[in-house]
Amino acid sequence: MKDSVLFLKKGREKSLLRRHPWIFSGAVDRVEGQPRCGETIRVNSHDGKFLAYGAYSPDSQLRARVWSFEQSETVGRDFFLNRIRRALNYREFLGYNAGDGACRLLAAEADGMPGVTADRYGDFLVVQISSAGAELFKNEIAGALMEATGCRGVYERSDLSARKKEGLEETVGLLAGEMPPESLFIIENGLRFKVDVYHGHKTGFYLDQKENRRVVRELSAGRRVLNCFSYTGTFGVCALKGGAAHVTNVDSSRPALETAEENYKLNGLPESAYDNIEGDVFEYLRHCRESGEFFDMVILDPPKFIDSKNALMRGCRAYKDIALLAFRLLKSGGILVNFSCSGLMERALFQKITADAALDAGREALIVRELTQAPDHPVPLSFPEGLYLKGFVSRVL
Repeated sequence: MKDSVLFLKKGREKSLLRRHPWIFSGAVDRVEGQPRCGETIRVNSHDGKFLAYGAYSPDSQLRARVWSFEQSETVGRDFFLNRIRRALNYREFLGYNAGDGACRLLAAEADGMPGVTADRYGDFLVVQISSAGAELFKNEIAGALMEATGCRGVYERSDLSARKKEGLEETVGLLAGEMPPESLFIIENGLRFKVDVYHGHKTGFYLDQKENRRVVRELSAGRRVLNCFSYTGTFGVCALKGGAAHVTNVDSSRPALETAEENYKLNGLPESAYDNIEGDVFEYLRHCRESGEFFDMVILDPPKFIDSKNALMRGCRAYKDIALLAFRLLKSGGILVNFSCSGLMERALFQKITADAALDAGREALIVRELTQAPDHPVPLSFPEGLYLKGFVSRVL
């Protein structure tokens, strides 16, 4: 396992000495040996000093992802079991590991498990494998997850376009234990939600918005709310439970809106309290503007508009366009809650985009709160790229 060695170019070891887990192709001087895709290799500085053990990926710009910075460690079943137990301990510290609840149990690099995302829904785990190294070890990882958690089953949802960058095909299916039921139900902040692990986005639910849904609930009393890119309606449920006068959900997915209907019923909310609109959000916002419709709160939680550096400018325009349209629909005293889940979007740039949108809409607004991902999606001090979700609560003057 440790016969192959990757040598860095002179002076390119600084990020690894600071425990950053990525090694880009441009930092590689040479590779000695013939490592397989995903194989664990030793990473040395230019002068031969040990730096880390990493998973080798010859087809990716990320040529290696670090498993361990400790020379005494061996990457295998016991290694994964220890990492998973450490991650479990952290979630228990947060109080996020209740039996009928849900949490992100493994957050890839943030938990020392690059390329492995694992979400817990009650007695079942849903994992996504996005790196060559994790793919090579995924059966060992699944077994370690079963042992550490005592869960009933581990189901894989690696239907990710990102796998192509690692030379991997998309794949789904059972990895260990029992198949999860068609529908799972979880409790979050006292509310009940349905999770479709087979067909839903990601692993079936956006766990990273847990604390932000609580914020929306706190700010919604008496407000008429427009929930854009609503997916399964969770922000809308929280708004109504917080006393909102009415919620309009808009999403392009009919199945997602059907699940939203179920979520409203699960929480005892009357049909008169909400509308579910199937359609393009940009077009709906323009329609509201043209028809003179106004709201007291607009929530913008769009999909990732920026998935590469080449898409940065186009994505920035999209974020600004929807914020501009939303500001024009808000009454005085109204609230905009807008997010970017694009890792390449920096917080300062997202604030500037939001500010420019307000200026072009002829509105003045104050930042009430800054929002980010829930703490079960941790951000190591040495890996700032782990902070991907940015959001603002802004109040129009």
